[in-house]
Amino acid sequence: MPRFIYKLLRAEEWQQAKSAHFFDGAPIDLVDGYIHFSTAEQVAETARLYFAGVDPLYLMAVDPWMLPVGQLKWEASRGGDKFPHLYGPLPMTAVAHEWQLARSKDGSADFSVVMEHEESA
Repeated sequence: MPRFIYKLLRAEEWQQAKSAHFFDGAPIDLVDGYIHFSTAEQVAETARLYFAGVDPLYLMAVDPWMLPVGQLKWEASRGGDKFPHLYGPLPMTAVAHEWQLARSKDGSADFSVVMEHEESA
């Protein structure tokens, strides 16, 4: 299990999460019945595919060991890769770090904070 899993959020989703003790997820999560997360290796591609042009874009680093037992499942998704899915609300106490992502010169989200965070953990 990785040290952290990551959740991308739009501004309105970010505000909901920040003001709650538990976050039920973004609209797509509510439709799918689980909260979508990515690993450090997957998050940039997730942003490219599903959050292109979203500005501001926020990122939460979540400690999977702080999640309710049995609710985090690793399931095949994009390209057969296994992604972390949380079947239940996200306790905000599991959020270890959060950032508003900067933009690279080409307009894409800058994920250098993720690599720095992973290296320092």
